[in-house]
Amino acid sequence: MSETFDPSRDVPGARGRRIGEMLRVDHAGEYGAVQIYRGQRAVFAALSHKQDTADLLAEMEAGEQHHLETFDRLLTERRVRPTAFAPIWNAAGFALGAATALMGEKAAMACTEAVEDVIEKHYAEQAKELAENEPALAELVNEFRDDEIGHKTTAEHHGAREAAGYPLLSAAIKAGCRLAIRLSEKL
Repeated sequence: MSETFDPSRDVPGARGRRIGEMLRVDHAGEYGAVQIYRGQRAVFAALSHKQDTADLLAEMEAGEQHHLETFDRLLTERRVRPTAFAPIWNAAGFALGAATALMGEKAAMACTEAVEDVIEKHYAEQAKELAENEPALAELVNEFRDDEIGHKTTAEHHGAREAAGYPLLSAAIKAGCRLAIRLSEKL
């Protein structure tokens, strides 16, 4: 990073509230992503012939876990409360992961592709907004965005767009992600 990131500094007023919203929603998103992968892995790990898929999902989950731990730390350092929806995202994320895995490997990958598509765009918007006043945080968000693009590409290479009902499944998951973002920012 070109600038030393001092997350403990207080940012006053509207800008400080906006940064708090960003951190809260990013934390919630990474929390949900970890739960989605856990739900998917729970299904695929139970199927001995799908261990390779479970292993791939575990690798992607590890990346999301790293992001989650980073946002955990930032919430504490910036004194930002997590979303009140955390218990819902816990259950909903795991359920979405398990449900798409039960639909098959390609549906699970379609879920990853849809989620990461929304998050990639979300992080890009945040990085642009943060660039001037919070360049180190913008750089971190861009780094995580690159990771999410990698997960999306992996899902595409594993047949995400070949899933039965892909357009409807993808649209529904993307709409759910956008709604979760809006709710988690404020509450």
